[in-house]
Amino acid sequence: MLHSILLPVDLSAPASWEKALPRALELAKGGTLHVMTVIPNFSSSMVGGFFEEGFIDRALHEIGEDLTKWVNDNIPKDQEVHPHVVHGRIYDEIIQAADRLDVDTIIMGASPADLTQYLLGPNAARVVRHSTRSVYVVRG
Repeated sequence: MLHSILLPVDLSAPASWEKALPRALELAKGGTLHVMTVIPNFSSSMVGGFFEEGFIDRALHEIGEDLTKWVNDNIPKDQEVHPHVVHGRIYDEIIQAADRLDVDTIIMGASPADLTQYLLGPNAARVVRHSTRSVYVVRG
């Protein structure tokens, strides 16, 4: 059993969590499961200029409600769980959250493989390469 696990999920892509969630729940029994989703940044101020003022705050609130519903639908009631919604570069936010929350490990689903991703999705690959925490990648 691990004391604290971080499970990043993409609410719009079940493949990001369908295989990883059961493993995270198995390892988190008796411990804490942190579930997070990341609203990607715009990568450019020019792109960000097309969105109205307050967009990010509204998006954080709406995605937070969606994540809470996801947690209620997918996490057993007896599991201690804390949902987190952040905004930024996906892999950076995962690494920073893992450090801030002092988790034992990050459990991630690998995106479906293709040759351009060398069998591991780009965010999972960056987390594996740059995190100081153990990373458990669930393929599927």
